[in-house]
Amino acid sequence: MKLYYSPGACSLSPHIALHEAGLAFEPVMASTKSHKLQDGTDYYGINPLGYVPMLELDDGTRLREGPAIVQYIADLAPTKNLAPANGTLQRYRLQEWLTFIGTEMHKGYSPLFNPNMPEEAKTIFKDKLKSRYEWLDGQLADKQYLMGEHFSVADGYLFTVTNWTKPTGVDISAFANVQAWHARVAARPAVQEAMKAEGLLK
Repeated sequence: MKLYYSPGACSLSPHIALHEAGLAFEPVMASTKSHKLQDGTDYYGINPLGYVPMLELDDGTRLREGPAIVQYIADLAPTKNLAPANGTLQRYRLQEWLTFIGTEMHKGYSPLFNPNMPEEAKTIFKDKLKSRYEWLDGQLADKQYLMGEHFSVADGYLFTVTNWTKPTGVDISAFANVQAWHARVAARPAVQEAMKAEGLLK
């Protein structure tokens, strides 16, 4: 398999999932700025949408969209418990979390990376994100991870977008449960391995 990624982007989520699952894969850097691979290949020729992540399977099939990719990875390694079994209520809980992170968190950060976005508008998006983190803080009050005691692919996705608080100036210092959860995820060996591979940790 090949994972097309850009350092620190949302593709860190499946990168973490692959390390957690212990699966063999080839990481391929695809710059979100130049939209080229390191050998100069035009990434638009691989993914016409131009963004990461994209997972290319051994037979050449390509899978887009982070939440779909991480569930696929989790299902390849069922003994790792990265996702509940298909058809169970808990699996739908996982999908509930992935949807929330994608639509309420991930998309909330996107305008903050836009250099043309007025500061007044950025303040509105930051306030909305802080309200979501306030809710998350309550959800994590009696849990080690989003789904309970076990790390899931939803934690990897939320960890990835929460890493964007620093470059965007979203202040989550008031949310102790979120910060404790973030530190817990950051300490996982597979998470550190993925971050080192992307040059995010030394």
